[in-house]
Amino acid sequence: MPDIQLGAHTLRSHGTKVARFHMHDWIMLILLAIVDGCLNIIEPFHRFVGRDMMTDLRYPLKSNTVPFWAVPLLAIVLPIAIIIGMYFRTRNVYDLHNAILGLLFSVLITGVITDAIKDAVGRPRPDFFWRCFPDGKAVYENMTTSVICHGEKSVIKEGHKSFPSGHSSWSFAGLGFLAWYLAGKIQAFDRRGHVGKLCIVLLPLLCASLVAVSRVDDYWHHWQDVFAGGLLGFVVASFCYLQFFPPPYDLDGWWPHAHLHAMADTRNDEQLQSNANSLQSRPSMIVTAYVASEGQDGIHMRDTSPILDSMEGGRVL
Repeated sequence: MPDIQLGAHTLRSHGTKVARFHMHDWIMLILLAIVDGCLNIIEPFHRFVGRDMMTDLRYPLKSNTVPFWAVPLLAIVLPIAIIIGMYFRTRNVYDLHNAILGLLFSVLITGVITDAIKDAVGRPRPDFFWRCFPDGKAVYENMTTSVICHGEKSVIKEGHKSFPSGHSSWSFAGLGFLAWYLAGKIQAFDRRGHVGKLCIVLLPLLCASLVAVSRVDDYWHHWQDVFAGGLLGFVVASFCYLQFFPPPYDLDGWWPHAHLHAMADTRNDEQLQSNANSLQSRPSMIVTAYVASEGQDGIHMRDTSPILDSMEGGRVL
């Protein structure tokens, strides 16, 4: 484990400085949250659904095994709690701030991409029949055989948001970032063969996978929706993590890039200070020279040591 300099960069000493440095990133997070909210309000594309297509869309309308409110708890609150716990050990504000910032970026970027694709594709969910015809009485147009839905409008709207799975993408975005974070902190890839460390890294990914599988079991998504959502979330999580941290297999994989830069700047400042102190501590040679000059009253001797002092370090030939 690398040297942990406790108390070197804490919330009290560097918190304000770090927050100001990433002020624009926090503003971007707010904008992403607003955009994602708007994407959930607008009406998605209503893809054509005909009589012959209903064979694969007649699955039962069930409640969610993993409710919507539980996803932020798993993907955001749980990773943040672990990150804060790590801060109490390292007392490093760079690690705390950049980990939380990277996690939020991972989740919000994934959310915006997921909801934008949902609205654009408008794929019907496997239980679309019962959303469209809650009483089981199907009604179609005579010419196109398109459905004429008479169900609740909000339920029908949600029925056109199957691809990709939001539960899957959010879970893999948050828990995928947590898996990267834990891999760096426990040095899972230090080439010492500790397979137990891999179990810790894979545990968040297993939880995300179970959330994704529940969406197929509840007939809210097709398997392609879940696969695409999970892949999307994990890819975004990987990019966001590597934006703030070195790869976990790196020798400096424990710390974020910002901390490494701060330590490099500190070492450079100490080196410059050391060089300056060494120059000041060098003994100076005081040389007194007398130059003969001839005046009207004869020869006089003049002290030229101030001249030589101004030429200290030079060589007079």
